[in-house]
Parts: sequence; C-alpha cells; structure tokens
Amino acid sequence: MQTVSTVDHIQAPAHSQNQTKRLATASMVGTTLEWYDFTIYNTMAALVFSHLFFPNFDPLAGTILAFSTYAVGYVSRPLGGIIFGHLGDKLGRRAVLVATLIAMGLTTALMGLLPTYASIGALAPLLLVALRFLQGVALGGEWAGAVLLSVEHGRQDRRGLNASWTQVGPSFGTLLGTGLIAAITATMSDEAFLAWGWRIPFIVSLALVTFGLWVRSGVGESPMFKSLEESAAKAKAPIKEVLSLHWRRLLLAGGSRIGSDVLYGLIVVFTLTYVTTVLHLPRSTALVAVLIGTACNAIAVPFFGALSDRWGRRTVYGLGTAGAIVWAFVFFMLLDTAQPLMIVLAVVVGLLLHAAMYGPQASFVIEQFPTRVRYSGSSLAYTFAGIVGGGFAPLIIAALFQNYNHTVAISLYVAGALCVTGLALLFARETARRPLED
Repeated sequence: MQTVSTVDHIQAPAHSQNQTKRLATASMVGTTLEWYDFTIYNTMAALVFSHLFFPNFDPLAGTILAFSTYAVGYVSRPLGGIIFGHLGDKLGRRAVLVATLIAMGLTTALMGLLPTYASIGALAPLLLVALRFLQGVALGGEWAGAVLLSVEHGRQDRRGLNASWTQVGPSFGTLLGTGLIAAITATMSDEAFLAWGWRIPFIVSLALVTFGLWVRSGVGESPMFKSLEESAAKAKAPIKEVLSLHWRRLLLAGGSRIGSDVLYGLIVVFTLTYVTTVLHLPRSTALVAVLIGTACNAIAVPFFGALSDRWGRRTVYGLGTAGAIVWAFVFFMLLDTAQPLMIVLAVVVGLLLHAAMYGPQASFVIEQFPTRVRYSGSSLAYTFAGIVGGGFAPLIIAALFQNYNHTVAISLYVAGALCVTGLALLFARETARRPLED
C-alpha cells in the first residue's frame, strides 16, 4: 500500500523571483556542463579523434573506435550512480552536487591537455579512455541530485515544470558546445583546428564549473532531506532497499529513458557523421542544423514539462514516443535530399519530439521512488538506462550503417528502442497528481 510521508507534504519556503531563477539555474547548470562536455566529445569523436587518437584505421573504423570511448563514459555511470546515489541519500543532495560538478569540469579540461597518438603512441587513447571513465563516474551522480534540488525545493503541483529545468541543461550544453565549435572552425583552418583548435572547448569547461559553483553556493539543502535527518528516517542501505523493494519501479523508470536517449544519439551525434562522411556536405551544414534544433529543444522542454502537470506524465511522454517512432524513418528521407533546409527540418522536428519525452521524464523518474531512497533509485534508473540507450547508440548506429550500408536498419533500431519506452510507460502508474512517497 502506498504511504504518504509528512516529509513530502512539507511546504517549500516561499521563493522570491530571483531565488526561483537561481534555483532553476542551479538545477540545470550541472546537466548543462554534462552535455557541453559530451557534445564537444561527441563532435570531436565524429570529426577529429579518429585522426588524433586512432590514426592507423580507416576513417569509419576510426570513428567507430572513437564512439567506443564515448560509450565508456556511459558504462562507468552506474558506478557513479551507486557511489553518489548512496551519498546523496545519506549525506544530502547539495554536497554531492558540488563534488560531481568539480569532477566533471576537471576531467573535461584534462582531455583538452592530452597528448595525441603522434606524441606518445598507444598511451594517448588509453589516457582518453581513463578520463572518459572518471567523467562518467561523476556524471552518474549529477543528474538525480540536480532534479531533486529543484523538485524538493519547489511547489509539488509543479513538479513537472520544476524538474524539467534540469532537462533543459542538455540543450543548453549542446548549444554551447556546438556553437563554440562552429565559431572555432569558422575562424581557423582545418589544419590549425586539427593541430590545436580542438583543445579549446575542453579547457573552456572550467569557466562553466566556476559559474556552477557560484550559483549552487546560494542554494541550501533540500527541505525534504532535512526533515528525514531530523526524524532519523534516512535509509541505512539505500541501494539495497531500491533493489529489494523497488526493483519493478527501477525497471520501468529506466526503460522509459531508453528510447529518448537513442533518438538523441541519432539526431545530435550521428547526424554530424552522416552529413559529412556520407552526404559529403560541409561540416557547417550539420552544425547549424543541430544548433537550431537544440535551441528549439531548450524552449520546448519546460513547455512539455509544464504540460505534463496538466495532462499527466504518461500522456505527454507517450505522444512524444509515438511521434518519434514515425520520425525515425522520415528523418533519413529528409537528410538524403542533401538540401540544407530539409536537414534542418529533420533535426528540428526530431528534437521537438525528443522534448515531448524529455520534458516529463525527470519528474516521471524521480516520482517512482520514496524520499528516503529517491537519489539512489533515480541515479540507478538514469545510469543503467544510459548504458542501454545513449551509451552504445552512436556505436550501434555507425556499425549498422557500416554493415548494411543503408539507413533502414538504423531506423528499425531507433524505433525498437522507442517501443521499449512505450512499454515502460504502458505498465507504469501515472504520477503527476500523486503525492511523493515516504
């Protein structure tokens, strides 16, 4: 039987407009940095890493190897989810978020300082993989804490909107990363970019970390977690409790993420490779399409998050999933026209459908778990689903195209992943109007 906690009925303190903005910014800054880091990594994997770290392979094989190192960042996430999820439920949300933010920024900056294969041989890709692993560990503990920061501080009848601010971070991060790379590539030769220009976006991440620490310094600990501490109701072994008592919800929450992650990998990551290496169009064509698409995504995510407060999480999420299944096939039809406007249309509509899933996603996932294990449960759902969905999506997509030399197999793969999300939504309970559980 569902039990409703007095913890979850605590009224959040009234926030001024400036405090509300700071809270929203604090919740999205970590995921902005996360996806800024991942965007520049993904872009470099698609454009230059095959030359810098895997020069002994043909271009497509080198790209696949580069995407393999991308997957390492997802494989290591569950370790971070376990470590930081446990700490978040035991020590508090705020301290963990500071630690993960610093770790993400430092590992990304160090990537920008790495020597290449030409300088130190095989040690170069090994160091890249090691940093990617550490980055993934930090990322594994960031997302859930950022969502809880906004949800547990904010009004409970606006959980969809409040949680969606964290989901805006990926669009902002992608926009910042793509925009910076586009500016750099437009102002220097290909030779200079390959020689040293690629390092600039990685080092710039330190500026985002500094800003993020300043913003989060003005946000206190979650009132719900404080109440748990005062009532001595914290879980003794949060991970064990999630796995033993809430495993079904863990599967449903994780399954709901798979389709959106694969769709995002297709549109934002593989589009760069497909447009440049298959259609032989300028790099700027793909970058501009992604820039416009992510800007639209950033605007649409909070809209769909707020809509899920009115219509329900499953309804909004499900409509986005159904539309994305159809678009998985239409997407390549538009790309193959090789017309810039059609490429922009393909990316924009795809990312709007992604926003319809991504807007309600954060609130849907964290609402599956009670307060005492909410950080651990949400972290595990996020990180393990990330491996199945986002982590291997670019690698699988590139491999499918290499093996079949056709995009139908890719569309079927993306549609299959979206069907998994649809099934998870079908079997999950509606959470929009339910109080959070103890």
